[in-house]
Amino acid sequence: MKQKLKLFMKQKQDKQQNDKEIKELKVQIEDLTNKWKRALADYQNLEKNAAEQKKQWIDWAGSDLILKLLPVLENLQKAAKHLKNQGLNLTVNQLQKILEEERLQVIKIESGKSKFTPEYMECIEFRKGEDNIILEIAEQGYYLKGKLLKPAKVVVGKK
Repeated sequence: MKQKLKLFMKQKQDKQQNDKEIKELKVQIEDLTNKWKRALADYQNLEKNAAEQKKQWIDWAGSDLILKLLPVLENLQKAAKHLKNQGLNLTVNQLQKILEEERLQVIKIESGKSKFTPEYMECIEFRKGEDNIILEIAEQGYYLKGKLLKPAKVVVGKK
């Protein structure tokens, strides 16, 4: 009888030990599952961020070349205005069309009407005139794919 009681007590202890181990393992599984889910979410966010950065890089990859072409375009526009040569006008229009296809946009500013906006304009000089109104556009400004590529350089009125 004592033997059976000892065996019963041992089985009870073993069962309690097993229950305790099962409980600890369940906690450990839950902890590892949560860590795995966080790691997976971090990885998915990393992939998303990398794809976004790649897209931005591709969008702006040609910006250096476009910045170098802008003075050429502006000089051709000035020459076309004075020479009134049909071939030169055709070339200027062709270059403008190519740059527009690359999503280059001119910042729209009207002398005598537009207000100075420092977000996309650079004041190079103040002259007597209506306060904070653009008197002259020294250099045109441009957006590329919705972002400022080159600020406009303007002369601003000041009383």
